[in-house]
Amino acid sequence: MGGIVGATLAEGGADVTLIDVSEAVVERINRQGLTIERGGVERTLSIPATLEPADVGICDAVVFFVKCYHSVAAATLASSLVGPKTTVATLQNGWGNGDVLARHFPAEQIVIGVTYHSGTLAGPGHVVHTNTSDAPTYIGPYVGEEPEQAEGLAAGLRSGGLRAEARSDIRTEIWKKLVLNSSALPTSAVTRSTAGELTRVAAMRELVDRLISETVAVGRAQGFEIDEAERREAVHGILSAAGTGKASMLQDVEAGRRTEIDVINGAVVRVADEVGVDVPINRTMVALMSGYEAANGLA
Repeated sequence: MGGIVGATLAEGGADVTLIDVSEAVVERINRQGLTIERGGVERTLSIPATLEPADVGICDAVVFFVKCYHSVAAATLASSLVGPKTTVATLQNGWGNGDVLARHFPAEQIVIGVTYHSGTLAGPGHVVHTNTSDAPTYIGPYVGEEPEQAEGLAAGLRSGGLRAEARSDIRTEIWKKLVLNSSALPTSAVTRSTAGELTRVAAMRELVDRLISETVAVGRAQGFEIDEAERREAVHGILSAAGTGKASMLQDVEAGRRTEIDVINGAVVRVADEVGVDVPINRTMVALMSGYEAANGLA
């Protein structure tokens, strides 16, 4: 996703530098460019990449796209990029990513958000943008309700051809995306089901619906205006459209990586305990994925 967003901003006219900790990725991008494949069509962009953020200097905006358990390390690495006017943005999956960044950067400089775009790696510097539709991206302020700072990043994404909107109610939008992730990611990872199978197989569809109900209930208990029927229709529509696509958590399991269960269903469970909502299915998903990680030495 970092490659997709970086390419989008570059195509919109922004001066972009990609930062990665993989020497192979950085070398490939600098030598051959960044390749984005979408709908069977490839485009390759010449965007500089580096292992050393200190070589870049202060930026107008820094966008974090790392796994949640790398956020602290990434924030530390990115400190040289952030000045008093830098927008610090996270579009990472899960709940609480802004809180991590706020421990490293001024809260008023942070914008948080979600995107319904997705991607997979075909190889170093080669990303398959799996969305063929014009999926939305929502960005808003970490503190306060004025979305002006978020609008700058949203405008940059729109200039590059993605649908992006600055929202003052961004936490509602993040929780709505969490409804999708908490219902689709662990169920896919546990059963090795593709996105389409989750909505096509009756037993899986029922399980997804029960997770949707639980996560919506926790969101409502926090005061978020979320329509359960709308979320159910949206989730199954997204899964059906994704077809044979694989959820990020399933990709993690297949690659033998640690998952992001802690900021997905784990976050639902933590908030549910705070607001007094029973979430037995979310709790089960946390137990299953935590057990998988422990059994495979990933915890």
